[in-house]
Amino acid sequence: MNATSDIVQKLWNLCHVLRDDGISYLQYVTELTYLLFLKMMQETGTEDTQLPEGKRWDDLTRLDGLDQLNFYRAMLLELGQDASRRRVQAIFANAQTAIKQPRILKKLVTSIDGLDWYSAKEEGLGDLYEGLLQKNAEEKKSGAGQYFTPRALIDCMVALMQPQPGELIQDPAAGTGGFLIAADRYIKARTDNLFALPEADQIFQIHQAIYGMELVPDAHRLLLMNLLLHGIESEVSLGDTLSPEGQRLPRADLVLTNPPFGTKKGGGTPTRDDFTYATSNKQLAFLQHIYRGLKPGGRAAVVLPDNVLFEAGQGQSIRADLMEKCNLHTILRLPTGIFYAQGVKTNVLFFQRGTTEKGNTQAVWVYDLRTNMPSFGKRTPLTFEHFAEFMACYGVAPNGTAPRTDQGETGRWRCFSREFITQRGENLDISWLRDESLQSADDLPEPEEIAATIMEKLQIAMTEMEALTALLED
Repeated sequence: MNATSDIVQKLWNLCHVLRDDGISYLQYVTELTYLLFLKMMQETGTEDTQLPEGKRWDDLTRLDGLDQLNFYRAMLLELGQDASRRRVQAIFANAQTAIKQPRILKKLVTSIDGLDWYSAKEEGLGDLYEGLLQKNAEEKKSGAGQYFTPRALIDCMVALMQPQPGELIQDPAAGTGGFLIAADRYIKARTDNLFALPEADQIFQIHQAIYGMELVPDAHRLLLMNLLLHGIESEVSLGDTLSPEGQRLPRADLVLTNPPFGTKKGGGTPTRDDFTYATSNKQLAFLQHIYRGLKPGGRAAVVLPDNVLFEAGQGQSIRADLMEKCNLHTILRLPTGIFYAQGVKTNVLFFQRGTTEKGNTQAVWVYDLRTNMPSFGKRTPLTFEHFAEFMACYGVAPNGTAPRTDQGETGRWRCFSREFITQRGENLDISWLRDESLQSADDLPEPEEIAATIMEKLQIAMTEMEALTALLED
C-alpha cells in the first residue's frame, strides 16, 4: 500500500467517529474538504494568497473545546463570504459544519495533523483527494456513486479521445471532475507537465482549457477542491446545463461526460429555448446539448443508459438528428454493475460533429462488452485491462477512422449500416450475441435488477406522457 492509499484509508476510517454525531457520508466528505483545504494550503505554502490572516490551519489547531468549534463555525462563514478570493469563496459557499461536539472536531483536526504529509505531497495531493472521493462513491449508503464514473472507464474514454493542448474540453455534468482531471492529466503527461508548451499556451491550459457545469452544490464544492489540487484554475460553474445557463457554455473541441440518470425534477422539460426536440428525459436533453455544442470537427465520448438508444417519439427524432449532424461511429455496450444503481445498463457513444448538417453517419460500429461478461462490483472490480480488446478494435484514430474489421455474429465487434439502423426506426439498442447465462429460469437476473428495469421503463413512459400532455395543453 502506498502512502496516498494509506492516508485515504486513515481519513475514511475517521468517518466511524462521526456516526455517533449523526453525520452522513456525504456530510463527512464535505467536512473533510473544509479541513483538508486549510491543511493543504499550509502544506503547499499558499496560505498567504488563499486565506486571510487569522483564518488558517494553525489558528484552528491552537484552540480547544468549544472555543475551537465556535472559531471553526465563524471561519467557515467568513471564508464563504470572502469575495476577494473567488475560488475559496466558491468552495466555502454556504458552508456549515455538521459537527456538534467539540471532541469530534478535535479528533479530526488532530488526526489530519498527524498524517504523513511529506509522502502525500511527494505522490500528489490531488491523488489523495481523488482517492477519498472514490471511497465515498464505493460506499453505497453515501449515494455518491451518481457523481462518480469508474476511473477505468474514464481513462479508457480519455485515451481513445486523445485530448490535445489548445483544445476547449467540456463536461456539462461535471460531478466531482473525474473526466476533466483525467483529460488534463493526459495532456500534462505528454507535455512535460505543460513545460514543453509556450508560456501563452500554458496559461490557456491552466485557466481556460478545462470547463463545464455542475448542478448539485455539494458536488460542485468537491469538484472545485479537486480541480484546485490538480493545478486547474478554469471556470467550472455551479448551474443547470439544461437551463439558459447551459446555452452560454462555449462550443467545445471535446466533450467527455456522464450525464445524470433519470428525468428532470417535476417531470418538466428543459427551460432553455435552443433545443429542437422538447423532452423531460435528462439524458436525451444532455445529448442535444452535447452534439449541438460541438465545434465543426469536434468530438465527444458520452456515457448514456440504454433507453437513449431505443426510446420512441422524441428519442427517435433526437437520434436521427444526431446521426445527421454527427458521425456516430462507435457504441460501446458497457457491462452491468459498474454504476451505483442496480440494474442500470449503460453505453458509451463516440461521435464527431460534421462540417455539414446532413448525412454524417454512414455506419455505426458496436462493441458488446456486456453479454457473457461478469457483473462488476466490489467482488469483481472493473479494471482498465477489461477495455483492452475494445481499444484495439477501436484503433488509434480518435474519430474512428482507423481500419476496422467486423468480427461477425460470434464476435463482440460489428458494423451496422445507416440503412439498417433506419429500418429499425433509428433503434441503436443492437445486440446479437447469445446470452449463455440465461439458459434456465434459475439463471435469470436478480429480482431487484428485473424490478429496476421495469421501473425504469415505466418511468420513461410516464414522463413522456407528462411531457406530451404539457405540450398539448400549451
